[in-house]
Amino acid sequence: MQEEEEYSEEINEEFGNQETITKVTGMYKDWFLDYASYVILERAVPAIRDGFKPVQRRILHSMKDLDDGRYNKVANIVGHTMQYHPHGDASIADAMVQIGQKELLIDMQGNWGNILTGDRAAASRYIEARLSKFALDVVFNPKTTHWQSSYDGRRKEPIDLPVKFPMLLAQGAEGIAVGLSTKILPHNFKELIDASIKHLKGRSFTLIPDFLTGGIADVSNYNDGKRGGKIRVRAKIATLDKKTLVINEIPFGTTTTTLIDSILKANEKGKIKIKQIEDNTAANVEILVHLPSGISPDKTIDALYAFTNCENSISPLCCVIKDNTPVFIGVSDILRLSTDHTVELLKLELEIQLNELEEQWHFASLERIFIEKRIYRDIEEEETWKGVIKAIDKGLKPHIKHLKRAITEEDIVRLTEIRIKKISKFDIDKAKQFIESLEDKIVVVKNYLANLIDFAINYFKKLKTNYGKGKERKTEIRLFDDIVATKVVMRNTKLYVNREEGFVGTSLKHDEYVDNCADIDDVIVFRKDGVMLITKVDNKTFVGKDIIHIAVFKKNDKRTVYNMIYRDGRSGPSYMKRFNVTGVTRDKEYNLTAGNKASIVKYFTANPNGEAETITINLRAVGSIKKLKWDIDFSDLAIKGRGSRGNTVTKYTIKKIELKAEGVSTLKPRKIWFDETVQRLNVDNRGELLGEFKGEDRLLIINQKGIIKTIKPELTTHFDVDMIVLEKWIPEKPISAIYFDGDKEKYFVKRFMIDHPNKEEIFISEHSKSQLEIVSTEYRPMAEVVFSKRSLESLAVNFENFIAVKGIKALGNQLTTDKIKQVNMLEPLPYEAPIIEEVEVTDEEVVDNGITKDSKSDDEGQITMF
Repeated sequence: MQEEEEYSEEINEEFGNQETITKVTGMYKDWFLDYASYVILERAVPAIRDGFKPVQRRILHSMKDLDDGRYNKVANIVGHTMQYHPHGDASIADAMVQIGQKELLIDMQGNWGNILTGDRAAASRYIEARLSKFALDVVFNPKTTHWQSSYDGRRKEPIDLPVKFPMLLAQGAEGIAVGLSTKILPHNFKELIDASIKHLKGRSFTLIPDFLTGGIADVSNYNDGKRGGKIRVRAKIATLDKKTLVINEIPFGTTTTTLIDSILKANEKGKIKIKQIEDNTAANVEILVHLPSGISPDKTIDALYAFTNCENSISPLCCVIKDNTPVFIGVSDILRLSTDHTVELLKLELEIQLNELEEQWHFASLERIFIEKRIYRDIEEEETWKGVIKAIDKGLKPHIKHLKRAITEEDIVRLTEIRIKKISKFDIDKAKQFIESLEDKIVVVKNYLANLIDFAINYFKKLKTNYGKGKERKTEIRLFDDIVATKVVMRNTKLYVNREEGFVGTSLKHDEYVDNCADIDDVIVFRKDGVMLITKVDNKTFVGKDIIHIAVFKKNDKRTVYNMIYRDGRSGPSYMKRFNVTGVTRDKEYNLTAGNKASIVKYFTANPNGEAETITINLRAVGSIKKLKWDIDFSDLAIKGRGSRGNTVTKYTIKKIELKAEGVSTLKPRKIWFDETVQRLNVDNRGELLGEFKGEDRLLIINQKGIIKTIKPELTTHFDVDMIVLEKWIPEKPISAIYFDGDKEKYFVKRFMIDHPNKEEIFISEHSKSQLEIVSTEYRPMAEVVFSKRSLESLAVNFENFIAVKGIKALGNQLTTDKIKQVNMLEPLPYEAPIIEEVEVTDEEVVDNGITKDSKSDDEGQITMF
C-alpha cells in the first residue's frame, strides 16, 4: 500500500434529478501506525519509570484497592482489574501468575505452577494472593502518584506507580510488539541495591543477570544487555557415579520437561547415548541420566551441552518506554535512571512530609493560642458567621507573630470546629510537648532533605536488610570453554567402504567396515593415484576407485602423520614424504604427488601419534644397478606440508617395500595446562602448566573426601569442585597424608603408592566423620602439628621417618593422643630425582584432538604396501 494512496467511493444520492458525489480520502492512512503505537506503548514494552507493562501496573493497583492484609481469590483480583484493563480475563490471570512466580511483589497461596517443571498454575478461582510487604513498601504512595482516567472514564488509574527500586531489572521483561521487541533479563536483588548505592556514591558498577532457575552463565559478551549482546547459560551437571549423571539446576528459559525432551531427541538422533532418564524434581531439580556401560561421563556432559537444551544462548535486547517513546539502552543506564527516579520520589515524599508537619505545627499553634488566650469567648455575642470569623481573626492577631505563614479563613473555620469537651480538658503542657515534637520532626526531615543522597543510600541499605534474606545469587558466573561438536558427538553409526568401486557410506553394510561415525563427521580418503579427498558422511558417496586409506577426519589434527612413497608419473623417480592434514575444502580433490599423469602410491601409512617406521626398499635387478636393497628410517625425514614433493628415494623401479621395524612417535610430549577459570584442560597455554605428557602418562587427582584416581589427560575431562590435587602422576612418587579417623576418633599418618591406576579408591576411612587434614605428593614431605593445649609445643612430622610406604588400604600410624588444633604443611626436605634419558623427538606443535586413544587400533596406525 503506498503512503499517498487514497480510497474513494462514489455515493449516488438522487433527490429528484440531482446527483452528489462524496469522496472519502485517507480513511486508512494512519490506522496501522495507531495500532503499532498502541501495542508498543500499552501492551508489550515496559515503562522505565516503574518497570511495569500496563497490565502489570493495573493488576498491582487493583490488588492495592482490595488490600486489607488478607488473601484474595485471584479470580476476584482479575475481575477487579478488568475495570482498568480493556482486555480479557485470561491475559490478566496469566500476567498475574508471571508476576507471582518472580517471588518479589506477590505473596502466593495455592498452586501457582512451577518454573522448574513448567507446570501451569491452578485455575484463578482456586489460588489466592496478596501484596508482599516489599511491594507495599516500595511500590505505592497515592500522594506521589499521578493519575489518569481509566479506559471507560469511570475510575482513576496511575500513569506510573511510584516505585522506589530498580524493579524492571529485578524482574526482567519480555515482549513482542509491532516492529520491535524487548528482552530484559532478571538481575540479583542484592546486587541491584549495591549497584544503586555505588551509583549514588559516584562509583562505577557492573550488572550481570541472575536467574531463579540457577544454572551457570557465561556473561563475557553480555554487552550491558544492549542489542548485539549474548550470554550462554548451562545446566549444572555432575557425575554421580561412572554410570550416572545428575542435573541439579537448569538454564534460564527451559524447564525440566523441555530439557528432558531435548535429551531424548538427541539420543534418538544418535548425538548422545543414554540408557535411561529419570526425573525426580520436586522443590529442587534432580534429573538422573543413566549411561550405558563403556560410555564416558565427561564426554557425555560435553555432548549434553553441545546437542541439547542443557546449554542455550540468550540475546538480550533492552527496549523500554521513556517519555512515551520506545528507546534502546543498556541495563546500567536503566539502573542509573531508576536510582535517580527513586531519589526524586524520596525527595518528593520528604517534601510532602515536611509540608504536613508544618501544617500540623501551624494548626497546633493556632489551637493553643485560641484556647490558652480564651479567644473562643470573643464570639459569644456575635450573631453572624462573618462576625464570628472577624472576632476570631481580631483575637489572634496579637499572638501570631511567631507563625510561619499567614492565617487563612480556612484556619479560622477549623478553630470553630473544636469541641467544648476538648477546650475544657485542654492541657497546656501536653500541647507544648506536642508542638515541640513536631518541631523536632521538622528538623529531622529538613536534615534528610539537606543530605538527600545519604538518605537515599540509607534507604537502599534498609531495603537490603529488611528484604534481602534468601535473595542471594543463584546463577553461577563462569567462563565457558567452546565445545567442538565433532569431538563429543556419539559415533554410533557404522561407516563402510568399497575400495575397488570407490564408494563410502553408512548404507554399505555388506562391504568393509571402517569405523564408527556420526552424521556430522567428515571422512578423509586417500586413493592409489595419490589423490586425497574429504567429504561429509552420507549413506553412499562415490569418492573414486582404488582407495588405499579411509578414516573419520579430525580437523586441525597435527598429531596424525601420514608417511608416503609414490612414483612420479609412468616411469619417473620415486619420492617419500611425511605430512599431516589439518584442514581442507570439503569435496575438493588434492593431488599429493608431483602431479604427473600415471603417478602411483607405492607405500602409505597413517600414524595417529606421529610414528616413524623403518622400511626396506627392494629394486628390480635391471641393468648395472649395484645396490638392490637398503633400509630407510622415516624418522630421518622432516614433517612438511601435504603439497611438498618429498625427498628422492630412487630413480629406478621399486620391486617391493617391506616393513622392517615398527615406528615410535617422533612428536614431542604434549604440554598440557589447567585453566582454573573454566575448570578444563587445554593445550593453548592457558592457566597452570601440568607438564609434558606422552601417550602412557596420566594425571593424578585427589579430592577433599580422600578419593584418589589417575586418568588419561583428555581435554574433555570435567573436574569436581572439591579437587585439591591435580598434577602429572609419577608412579614412583609416594603419597603422604594425615587424616582423622571418625570411627576410632584418632589422627593417623600414612604413606602409600597407587597400585591400581585405572581404579578410583578412597585412602581414608569411610566413616561419615572421617576427614582429610593434609595430603602431599612431595618425595620427602614435612608437616607441622599445632595442638589445642597452648602448653604443648608444635610437633614437626617427617613423613619419611614416621612411617614406611604401605598399601593404600592400610590404616597408618597414629599421629598423637593429644587434641590437635590444626595441621600445616612445611617446606619438604631436599630430594634429587633420578635423571632419565629422553629419546630425541621432533619439535612438533599440537593443536587439539585428544591426548591418548582408548582403542588399540588407534595406537597402532594403518599400513598399506603395494
